[in-house]
Amino acid sequence: MLGNFTYQNPTKIYFGKGALADLKEALKAYGKTVQLIYGGGSVKKNGIYDQVVSLLKESGKKIVEDGGVMPNPTVEKLYEGVKIARENEVDLLLAVGGGSVCDYAKAVSVSVYCDEDPWEKYFIRFEEPSCKLLPVGCVLTMVGTGSEMNGGSVITNHAQKLKIGHVFGSEVMPKFTVLDPEFTYTVPRRQMVAGIYDAFNHICEQYFSGTDDNVSDYLSEALMKSLIANSRVALKDPENYEARSNIMWAATWALNTLIAAGKSTDWEVHMLGQAVGAYTDATHGMTLSAVSLPYYRHILPYGLKKFRRFAVEVWKVEERGTDEEIAQSGLKALESWMRELGVAMGLKELGVSEEMIEGIADATLVMDGGYHVLTREEIVKILKESL
Repeated sequence: MLGNFTYQNPTKIYFGKGALADLKEALKAYGKTVQLIYGGGSVKKNGIYDQVVSLLKESGKKIVEDGGVMPNPTVEKLYEGVKIARENEVDLLLAVGGGSVCDYAKAVSVSVYCDEDPWEKYFIRFEEPSCKLLPVGCVLTMVGTGSEMNGGSVITNHAQKLKIGHVFGSEVMPKFTVLDPEFTYTVPRRQMVAGIYDAFNHICEQYFSGTDDNVSDYLSEALMKSLIANSRVALKDPENYEARSNIMWAATWALNTLIAAGKSTDWEVHMLGQAVGAYTDATHGMTLSAVSLPYYRHILPYGLKKFRRFAVEVWKVEERGTDEEIAQSGLKALESWMRELGVAMGLKELGVSEEMIEGIADATLVMDGGYHVLTREEIVKILKESL
């Protein structure tokens, strides 16, 4: 391993069937007023909301409602959440739902006691918090983002046609998270597979970089193989606890900073996908699936050794032919699995037209941690190949 690093993850995980009961213990560390954050109402339909509210009341907490968080949280919603927290002098932000509510809660956390515009400070200038933070807790109902155990927060500004993520430090990570795999059973199939691919791509973003022998790459290969195997079980039997629990735990470890330790990381697929999301509001995992294969085919020559290893170690491709032929076979195996999942294989499926390409290219941030730094011309080419 070539890289030096400091590693810390303060999030306490309560995992397994009935893990929500541990929420009462977790709540003891925080004050009386809880801002209960959730999305469009699915947690009310499936009964999880009532369970959480009951535990909050049993714990003597005052509940301040903050519902309606959208799948791609907007800057306007962020301002609303900050206003709620300030007016009610909130002690804890409790996000109940998928990655979007967790992302949103962290954005509120860093903004409540900040006098500056949080969009400008955190998502344009990428500054770090310089004010008091509100603690965040999560009850996860959909897997994929890893937001339940990391400092990441992605916010969309439709007026500026930008969707930007800021990865904050360990002080912004959730203080605790409840992970009950049974809570994920009610998620529609399309959301399930989008989450699985999101988690898989998180691993790829950290795997397709670096040239040294690195423990992180061995961990990444194991996580990828687990997601592939368990996704196939879950597709046939969505309520298979073993499969759904493995998927949930793998997704958490895919993006909780562990497998990035000692490595450079890429993240260009996410920059492309987020730019698409800013224009279409499409499901995040689907924007990643739509652009990832054209991107990987484009950078394969620059990271041939790793793509060959990916083919052999993850997909068990036979070591016959040239390194490039073996590596390309790995991408074909990835494509085949993506089609099994039923994720979006092209941008047109998400409502992107050729006329949008130039604007999406302008909104795509260029990263320098992978095997090749893209030019704008290359970004346009990859987007057109993704249609």
